[in-house]
Amino acid sequence: MPTDQTASTYRGMERAAIDAAYNNSAAVTDSAERVEKWRRRSEETRARPGVRLDLRYGPEANNRIDYFPTNMPSAPLFIFIHGGYWFRNTKEIFAFVADGPCANGINVATVGYTLAPDAGLSQIVQEVSLAIDYLVDSADDLGFDRAAVTVGGWSAGGHLTALAAGHPNVAGVLPISGIFDLTPIALSYINDALSLTADEVDTLSPLFNLPRRKIPHLLFVGGDELPELQRQSTAYAAAAAGDGIPAALEVVPGQNHFTIVDELASEDGVLMRGLIRLVRQVSAAKTA
Repeated sequence: MPTDQTASTYRGMERAAIDAAYNNSAAVTDSAERVEKWRRRSEETRARPGVRLDLRYGPEANNRIDYFPTNMPSAPLFIFIHGGYWFRNTKEIFAFVADGPCANGINVATVGYTLAPDAGLSQIVQEVSLAIDYLVDSADDLGFDRAAVTVGGWSAGGHLTALAAGHPNVAGVLPISGIFDLTPIALSYINDALSLTADEVDTLSPLFNLPRRKIPHLLFVGGDELPELQRQSTAYAAAAAGDGIPAALEVVPGQNHFTIVDELASEDGVLMRGLIRLVRQVSAAKTA
């Protein structure tokens, strides 16, 4: 059940402690340098032949998708949702995550969405659903198997990924270092941009709204991440598994909130191997 929305503390923490508990950029001293490396690497990925950039799925400026095809016909699709606590970053920075999946025969689409404060969380969630609709409707044109669509995302994107498990065309999800209980977010510096309502905390926290569809969930979090980030993933994985959802959590030793993303972009990274297992699980379910 949701935590009392009238409370000003969370798990015994006041505002300053909550801010520190969820400030991933401050916890990883070279986070800015890492994001800049992502940006430079992504410029190369977006410049590759065959890439289709800025496919428009909705009316807002950021309602655009970049599509990175593999060289295999009717291959699976992996949709990636970027993080940044819903108010920063863009899809362009995260094109590099397509490198690993494409090398392993998996198409990739990176989704942009309107950032807070220009959009509230309810709108952002709706935009992600609209993006999935657009991609599935475009499967023949883009050349992927519409019955083998998985969704993954990092940080705030992990939160949006968990909610995407309810979409009828999503066959599996891979949340990375996600947020599954919005209660502390509403009490933190993040809410200065997000302006969460009590209803949004209740209805858009995946922990309080487990998907009815029992599709595979494979969660990852870094062993060197902030304790609250690790606890969020642990709590959600346990709740999902307890509800009959095939959910598993892998804590990746030595990885922090930023280095863990490289394990998806790497052709043989820990998260990349996890994505391959998830795709195979989805494929097996198709033929069962």
